Amino acid sequence: MQKKILLITNYFPPEKGAAANRLQSIAIGLGKAGYSVTVVCPLPNYPNGKIFEGYKGIFSFSENVSFGRIERLWVWPSNSTNKFVRLLSMLSFSISLALFFIFNKTPKKIFIQYSPVFIGFTAVCLGRLFSKKIILNVSDLWPSAGLEMGILNRGVYYSLLLKMERYCYRSADLVVGQSNEILQHISNYEKHKPSFLYRNVPNIATPVITELSTSEEIKIVYAGLLGVAQGIFEICQQVIFPRNVSLHIYGAGPEAEKLQNLQKQNVFFYGELDREKLHTALQNYNIAFIPLIKRIYGSVPSKIFEYTRLGLPVLYFAGGEGGHIVKKESLGWVLPVNNFKALQGFIDTVSEEELKRFPKKTVQENSISAFNFSEQFEAFINSIESV
Repeated sequence: MQKKILLITNYFPPEKGAAANRLQSIAIGLGKAGYSVTVVCPLPNYPNGKIFEGYKGIFSFSENVSFGRIERLWVWPSNSTNKFVRLLSMLSFSISLALFFIFNKTPKKIFIQYSPVFIGFTAVCLGRLFSKKIILNVSDLWPSAGLEMGILNRGVYYSLLLKMERYCYRSADLVVGQSNEILQHISNYEKHKPSFLYRNVPNIATPVITELSTSEEIKIVYAGLLGVAQGIFEICQQVIFPRNVSLHIYGAGPEAEKLQNLQKQNVFFYGELDREKLHTALQNYNIAFIPLIKRIYGSVPSKIFEYTRLGLPVLYFAGGEGGHIVKKESLGWVLPVNNFKALQGFIDTVSEEELKRFPKKTVQENSISAFNFSEQFEAFINSIESV
């Protein structure tokens, strides 16, 4: 009899971004491991807060795929910065999720993407109500991450989110965390909770590296979400790029329009590319830039694993556990988070000679050696089957 699992997530392709890519990779991996996977997610709308073309005007959409089935449910989309508007959006998907559980037979095991908190909490409650085995995937420590970024303030709403967070940890049969800091945080509340460290290592082909021909210009690239946490617009305003250094930006999100209208020497904005085209485009750059405007406890940007696998040394400007990984595995340069003086100093002094410290081929080899998708996923399957 084929093993079955339900995967609940707020993000899934054709949406772009780390969370969508991670959940798709997990679904495909589970399928190859012999599971029949049903993914339940909203109609695609992230990050622009608008239902994608091809999905508008419908209540739900089902499709058969290689690993099983995808069930896309109705949501009232929004990317508003107003927390109450966002809450209404999350509530709409939570209602759709509850109806799905009521009217459909679901597998015994459910894999839940914890964030956003309200979605994760709803899924956990439904899992408990329907006597499921719950595998909780925690990629960010909400709501504390929201507090650190200044998105949330202490008060009644924050206290409620904290209670939801603790309930999710308490109710899970297995916790999957993307960083050691996340697992340590959860163990402070649930000391004996089974857990598994799952780095967001991509299962992608590794290109043959050819070092870029010698050029006076050093090209730095940022590719990802253009949101408050990444702070790309502020960085562009604060930093002056000399004649021989340029910053190239790919992505979508709340800051996209401001970046598109920005007039700044040696700063170029290209918008959003699909993942395959982006990976090809990235081969033309010298350094991948990974910033966060503040150090967020528990956060390890997935770009570390993806872009170093493509052979790009990283300029890490985000603090925390990610910086230790970059240093330990010799994947690039680490600067203190939010230290614009240090960032400006690097930009002013980076040279062809400095690039030789982290050759592309060596960075790729280090990344592949340190982070093996197949080995990690085999251990991951074993942990799921123990639940």
